[in-house]
Amino acid sequence: MTAPVRWLVTVGTAITLTACAGTGGSNGGTARQVTASTTVPSEPVTLTLAYTDDPPTKALIDGFMRRHPNVTIKPQRTPFNDYVKSIKLAMSSDQPPDIAQYNPGAMNALVPAGLILDLGPWARAYGWNSRFPPASLEVLSSDKTAKRFGTGALYAAPGALSVLGVFYNKKIVKQVPRTLAEFEATMQKAKDAGQTPLSVGALQVGGFQIWNALLNVLGDVNAYRSWVYGQPGATIETPSAQKAAQTLTDWVHKGYIPASANATADSDAQAGFAQGRSAFLVTGNWAAAALQKAMGDDVGFFLLPSTTGRPKNVASGASVAYAISSKTKHPNVAAAFLDYLSSPEAAKIQFEAGFMPVDAKAELGGDALPHEIAAAFTPVAQHNGIVPFPDFASPGMIDKLTPGVQGLISGKTSTDDFLRSLQSAWDQHHG
Repeated sequence: MTAPVRWLVTVGTAITLTACAGTGGSNGGTARQVTASTTVPSEPVTLTLAYTDDPPTKALIDGFMRRHPNVTIKPQRTPFNDYVKSIKLAMSSDQPPDIAQYNPGAMNALVPAGLILDLGPWARAYGWNSRFPPASLEVLSSDKTAKRFGTGALYAAPGALSVLGVFYNKKIVKQVPRTLAEFEATMQKAKDAGQTPLSVGALQVGGFQIWNALLNVLGDVNAYRSWVYGQPGATIETPSAQKAAQTLTDWVHKGYIPASANATADSDAQAGFAQGRSAFLVTGNWAAAALQKAMGDDVGFFLLPSTTGRPKNVASGASVAYAISSKTKHPNVAAAFLDYLSSPEAAKIQFEAGFMPVDAKAELGGDALPHEIAAAFTPVAQHNGIVPFPDFASPGMIDKLTPGVQGLISGKTSTDDFLRSLQSAWDQHHG
């Protein structure tokens, strides 16, 4: 658990704070007192960092070690599914990784178990609230039960940002749609020409990402955030969520979504789009590098447009985020690595890896597609319009989202039943 923070001013410019970070959490145990400082010691330090599939991690480690030659960070990479299953066991061991990649939806059990530190003292010392987009920190904050996000203590820091949008084939789509109606008209035109309007991998997450993108432009961002963050009384059974689900169903009936979508994996949907077999693909900027390699200058990116054509500056996104073990011997060095993630040098690494930099004001060079993504994402970040993915709402939410959208596509699930199943899962977790 955490105890009240006492601010202490030390000699020089470094700020030192004293805080208690628990090793036992709500399950009991002895609280450990940690003195938080922005000073990186000069003696040799070795840290381990556990992470999964996101590509910026190794390059960010190398960048930090160039800046601090006395620090060695040993990466430990594990495939995502195995990582999620094993991370609590690894963090509760006698020799846990010092830093661990953190997903607030899948790994929030680390918080009540007291296995990761409250980063508030370092956030205040380094000034993270002014250096990281506020929305990127909100979703990494929670109460001690980890059931309510957007409030309480900060348990991780973002290392690179992602955004959900629409990739388009410039050979098929000659003009970027400015409204949702124009987007639908462009899909109809592609269908009339014998082309697939929208490549969809509903066997995995590609189906509910379309519903999520529609919800971003049709819904109330504050109501949606409240639901994902677990605020009391929040609900997803709203008119806007109903409209988003109904729009997806309408697209199925109009032939914009392939009949084979439920049997198509995300990787196959992406491959079909890359091979020029469809006009659009709704996914995140993590696909940019592979698509640009396959399609060159023929691929572009935009955010799903609103009904009015006026930018809502709202998009679903998440971050490659990192937490610090409550058992680490070097919490200040680990925190210095997290602070490095918002540096101009890290911004270049994040951007070159196909992600958006944590620093939304970073000067970016590069090719056309990354610039299109950055142009779409920057106003979203600057207007605090990043919203979390819906599977963050509760640990088992993804198991409702994927089959729920499959039911919408097959016609076996009504929009009411789809939303009711999501809310039921939410109620079971949040009470």
